[in-house]
Amino acid sequence: MRLKQLISRSLAASAFFLSPWALASVGLDVLPGQGDEGPVTVFYPAQAASAPVKRGSFTLDVAWQAAPVAGNHRLVVLSHGSGGSPWPQADLAMALVNAGYVVALPEHRGDNWHDHRRVGPPSWKIRPQEVSEAIDRVSADGRFGPLFDARRVGVYGMSAGGLTALTLAGARWSPARFAQHCDQHAHDDAVACTGGMVHRDGWDGVKITLARWYVNLRYGHDTEAESHTDARVQAVVAAVPMAAAIDLDSISHPTQPQPPALGLIEARRDEWLVPRFHIDRVREACGPRCELVADLPEGGHGAVLSPWSNERAAEVDRYLMDPPGFQRASEVPATFDKIVTFFNRHLLP
Repeated sequence: MRLKQLISRSLAASAFFLSPWALASVGLDVLPGQGDEGPVTVFYPAQAASAPVKRGSFTLDVAWQAAPVAGNHRLVVLSHGSGGSPWPQADLAMALVNAGYVVALPEHRGDNWHDHRRVGPPSWKIRPQEVSEAIDRVSADGRFGPLFDARRVGVYGMSAGGLTALTLAGARWSPARFAQHCDQHAHDDAVACTGGMVHRDGWDGVKITLARWYVNLRYGHDTEAESHTDARVQAVVAAVPMAAAIDLDSISHPTQPQPPALGLIEARRDEWLVPRFHIDRVREACGPRCELVADLPEGGHGAVLSPWSNERAAEVDRYLMDPPGFQRASEVPATFDKIVTFFNRHLLP
């Protein structure tokens, strides 16, 4: 029996090399927003010729609105970070498509590149439901729904999206826990507690004091535990997650009868979400339940994002740029391979 399991896992992990879709192109389309719901960007296996498509400062080699073809019959949903868009996660999405996955990227309401009205806990509360809505919408689409089994879905989230992923894996959190964290650790985790408004003009002490006051005033009394699970989600990867707001007992003792497989990605030089206050706490609480999918000793907060073009790099927040010594050319593709392998192992059998 053990030999049979090992063979099955090896075949799943090597699906990219054995499958006919590995030589296909990557299709790209966008499901438009409906009512309050934002658009959902979809990357998927296709066989049409690809061509350069520019989105923001990123140029993607994709087959725009090409007819989809069957891949490995699985869906992965990617949850972006605060103020994010699909395009900095396009390289990961394309790596997953090359392994046969359909990949959906919902735009989180009030916390995206053009709308910042709900940044922070107001967005954190609705993001997991938006992931479920994205699964529903892609499943209902006549082109994409037949391509995957909606009962076995993967979720990947980065930064605020990492909290989204952890919530879907069973974590409970509250805004009051975030306020308590910032009251105690605002100086040591200043970027997270001030929204990145420090280390810029010499007013850090004033900004930190104001941030502590504001966060406590707005969120200190919001003690209600937030949670949202979806039985269709069978595997989760949380990369550099916001985790200071989490009740760690919910990580140690998830309440789902069959909680999703949980993988973590750590970047040890993350200045935005200092690891010892966020992912390290999750790793300690999680114990053997969690798998460290990738450990990037020289990686910063943006290590798992696609690189910005040279003309845009000067505009990108310094906390998303690579620290000196980070070997992006080798580290990032290797990390993507590990993410694909994790999802293969937990979604394909």
